[in-house]
Amino acid sequence: MAVTITLSRTETARVRFAYSPLAETVFAVKLLFRDGANAVHHRWVRQAGKAVAGDPDLPLLADLTSGCVPAFLLPPPSGPEPAFADELERVRRTPHDHFRTELDRIFGPAGRPELRADPAAALERLAGALRRHHDRLIAPHWGRMRAILLADVEHRARTLAAYGVEGLFAALHENVTWREGDLVVSGRRTPGSFTVDLGGHGLVLFPTIFCWPYICIDMEPLAAGSLRYPARGLGTLWEPAGPVPEGLAAVLGRTKAALLEALGEPCPTGELARRLGITASAVSQHVGALREAGLVTTRRDGRTALHLRTERGTRLTQA
Repeated sequence: MAVTITLSRTETARVRFAYSPLAETVFAVKLLFRDGANAVHHRWVRQAGKAVAGDPDLPLLADLTSGCVPAFLLPPPSGPEPAFADELERVRRTPHDHFRTELDRIFGPAGRPELRADPAAALERLAGALRRHHDRLIAPHWGRMRAILLADVEHRARTLAAYGVEGLFAALHENVTWREGDLVVSGRRTPGSFTVDLGGHGLVLFPTIFCWPYICIDMEPLAAGSLRYPARGLGTLWEPAGPVPEGLAAVLGRTKAALLEALGEPCPTGELARRLGITASAVSQHVGALREAGLVTTRRDGRTALHLRTERGTRLTQA
């Protein structure tokens, strides 16, 4: 199937980026039951299945995500990085008619009667299940995931500024093509074609961790449309930290050398502390010394400090 998203000038001006801890939770559950698509995430899959085994609502979430994910599990975001609790509240506020329509699409008119009988209770049950799965599957790794998502958004923003919308979409994914106002997504497994009506609400582009290697589209958006694509840099997400080169450790000390090795991608203080098994205050102290030496840069995103190796730091690790 080829999916066409027609963007008017107004809608093109409303193209924006966001990333979502709720969406990562939903697609993480979906990935656990998707055979043969775990090449990037195989390290995570081995542990994740054990973390949620026995959860009473895992079979329900698996059924809901086995095909096209229902829109009530992926509510449109209120900002570029919605809080997980706010996203759950949007799930709870799903209009009941829309909820039943989505259940019809997934299970047929007679399927899952316990969900149809009391939509408010069903949505509360789903919000609780999503919270538990997020806490077990996403929260332990969110610092590292968020750094990759943020780095992707920043890269795409620079591409948009340098090359415009056409350049942005040309580099987004091999199945995405920009054709004079039409965004065409090919390579869908269902034959035929489909046109998505954005209704003047614009389009949100979501880099994702667990959608890999696919493009995911909201085919009938209630508000802004969404297109989810694999974030850059996923290949390094689950790689264990390599050994610190002895020469670098001799010059900088083992902890500073390990930090410099880890900062080939943006990383927050807490995640660095977890990886190296030291306190966050110790990370801040060592990163401060590396920053003063011109080997690391730090910038703030809200309350989070993100650190990254400079070109000088990279040259030192390669020496």
